[in-house]
Amino acid sequence: MKKSAIALLVGGLFLAAGAAQAKEGGDQYPNGAENWYAGALPPPGTYFINYFGYYGGKLVDGGGDKVKHPATNNTTPRADAVFDALRVVHITNTKILGANWGVHAILPIVSQGVSNLPGTAGGASKFGIGDITIDPFVLAWHHSPELHSAFGIDINLPTGAYDQNDPRTSIGANYYSYEPLYAITWLPKGGWEVSGKFMYNIKSKNNDSVFLGQNGKYQSGDEFHMDYLVGKHVGEWAFGISGYYLKQLTDDKFNGTTVPSIPGVISSGRKGQVFAFGPSVKYSAKNGSMFIAQWQHETMVENRFQGDKLWFKMILPL
Repeated sequence: MKKSAIALLVGGLFLAAGAAQAKEGGDQYPNGAENWYAGALPPPGTYFINYFGYYGGKLVDGGGDKVKHPATNNTTPRADAVFDALRVVHITNTKILGANWGVHAILPIVSQGVSNLPGTAGGASKFGIGDITIDPFVLAWHHSPELHSAFGIDINLPTGAYDQNDPRTSIGANYYSYEPLYAITWLPKGGWEVSGKFMYNIKSKNNDSVFLGQNGKYQSGDEFHMDYLVGKHVGEWAFGISGYYLKQLTDDKFNGTTVPSIPGVISSGRKGQVFAFGPSVKYSAKNGSMFIAQWQHETMVENRFQGDKLWFKMILPL
């Protein structure tokens, strides 16, 4: 396979502290980031949230098998990334439709390494700022002590480094995306919690893309994805299972034409999917701070990287 085709597959491997994936651009949202109290936004005030972790995975084709290529002695391309995403959330006393209005922004810092890509010499790495996320319109409802929900529209900005000729050094998608979201948290009696965050990602075109030696415009497909958690609170501690699910619903297109299949690498339209799960532990301090540790293992993967993600999340009221 030509270097340009591989570049299209793995460009932007790691964005906004999200998992690497085998497609143009990558994940601008950090899949699996929201779990405990996902739909229960805090009271009015300003909060700092830090997401720190590691992701490592290998490239998987449209059939769920590891990609191998003669140019790399049948070695599967691999991506590793350490990330630290800094988020500020401000909830106001202003009421809209009975909800508190809020705003937030996320600044991701990424150190990414990629190896075993055909058409490139060895591995390469990149350190820098990824694609920034902002949301000037967040609504938080507290329907009852047991039921909470939130709505927003995230905007992902193409602020991360992007090189159409060398995907190993790309940590940005080079396109805007818009993401309506709805989150809900149910806290039934007995200390249980069920939380979910549901999102639909709509992307603009990447006007500086390369596919099979041709320069052109690449349109990544729309995606539905969700974070989830089922857990139980025991005093200051909480234990549960958390993860994420992503399914691409429309085809990727290059210059208006559906991206064709490449046997053993991608399927036609390059529709990605992934389901991840793993244990999550939370500790709540008396001052309102929360500390969360979790591991998420990816399964049912197609046209993306498949691996494991380790997280440490800290929430501090300012």
